[in-house]
Amino acid sequence: MTPTSALVLAAGGSSRLGQPKQLLEWKGKPLLAHVVDAVRTWPVESVAVVLGAFEAEILDAVDLEDLLVVVNLEWEEGIASSLRVGLDALSRETRSERAFIVLGDQPRIPAEVPAGLAAAMDASGKPAAVPKYRYQRANPVLVDRFLWSRLMSLEGDAGAARLLQAHPEWVEEVRFDHPVPRDIDTPGDAADLQSGR
Repeated sequence: MTPTSALVLAAGGSSRLGQPKQLLEWKGKPLLAHVVDAVRTWPVESVAVVLGAFEAEILDAVDLEDLLVVVNLEWEEGIASSLRVGLDALSRETRSERAFIVLGDQPRIPAEVPAGLAAAMDASGKPAAVPKYRYQRANPVLVDRFLWSRLMSLEGDAGAARLLQAHPEWVEEVRFDHPVPRDIDTPGDAADLQSGR
């Protein structure tokens, strides 16, 4: 198996939610704990978590003991800064040749998605595999080390999607018959999560 890591981006300030989304209680534990627990079951050798805002509170509340914790001091810049520090840490601290980019506020990624993306990348030889849920691309994405330096050159709130849209020749799109996994960004999103919607 190609050495693979997961990079969980959980550094944001949760400005729209009004409280740290990483610590939002759901089914008896913090939201980020659900994401990390799920990612531990994926076909990965290592997991890195990028923290920024609320770092101390998250470390107190979420068990990240066996994971690579990376602190993004520039988290207010946006997601690009977390990609930079996270991929830099993976390139220095692991032997991974590819990485899943995972959002720390998406606790309901369908279980078959990670293995499906890995199999599609193996079969296609392309440096990125992206899930398409019915009609929409979303997360997580799987990116080969070949693309890490390009992702690390992004700025602001630009994630991998913009780069991959600009280079369709790099992307293997993998269809899944599921609704798009929701981000938890607003009080309405949090209420829907709690009610099971």
